[in-house]
Amino acid sequence: MGKRDKRVAWVNPIAAARASGPKEVTGTTIRDYLDRDRPTIEEVTEKIKKAREGSHALANWEEQQQKKFSRELAAQRALVLGESGSSKIPKKRKKKEKKKNSKKRHRGRSRVSFM
Repeated sequence: MGKRDKRVAWVNPIAAARASGPKEVTGTTIRDYLDRDRPTIEEVTEKIKKAREGSHALANWEEQQQKKFSRELAAQRALVLGESGSSKIPKKRKKKEKKKNSKKRHRGRSRVSFM
């Protein structure tokens, strides 16, 4: 019956830590963190001003894109206005296509009774 006895001695971890003694400090301590050099108020205000100003690159890019868009828009307007006054052929074609489409719609309908 002694083979079934698998008990292990339980050790209090807090008592074991106290028995081993104090551990050596490695790395930075709270004192080191509190004693670090900090920026002055003037330096902080300068950083805040720079952050508020933002990047000029984005503003320049947006302005450039706006100018490009306005040029493209002006070119498209010129094309549309130039085409509308030059000839009336496209209007006639539109009317013919509209008539054809309306005829197709009427022909496609069939009467079905639901009884």
